[in-house]
Amino acid sequence: QVQLVEAGGGLVQAGGSLRLSCAASGSILGINTMGWSRQAPGKQRELVADITSVGSTKYADSVKGRFTISRDNAKKMVYLQMNSLKPEDTAVYFCNAEIIRSRWDTENTYWGQGTQVTVSS
Repeated sequence: QVQLVEAGGGLVQAGGSLRLSCAASGSILGINTMGWSRQAPGKQRELVADITSVGSTKYADSVKGRFTISRDNAKKMVYLQMNSLKPEDTAVYFCNAEIIRSRWDTENTYWGQGTQVTVSS
């Protein structure tokens, strides 16, 4: 069983900061790309940022320069530092990870349950 558990969401005023974290646990041989996506009410889920196992990052244009993704491979964790938050950043944020459970498994993508981020104006 593999689980991804997010933490760190909450309510913040515009211009403020939040740091999200996501921990992977369970039977895990290796983790490739980890990432964060978000879904606002009435909108499709969109990629916010992702990071490969060697640290290459990718960001949505809307968050470049404000958000920073990082990971700790030893702890099987991924983080999202969000600065200069805007009301349009309000959404449920989900982490995901491409995980290989054993040498006999193929890579699968796992998702967390999500954490709410609300930015007030």
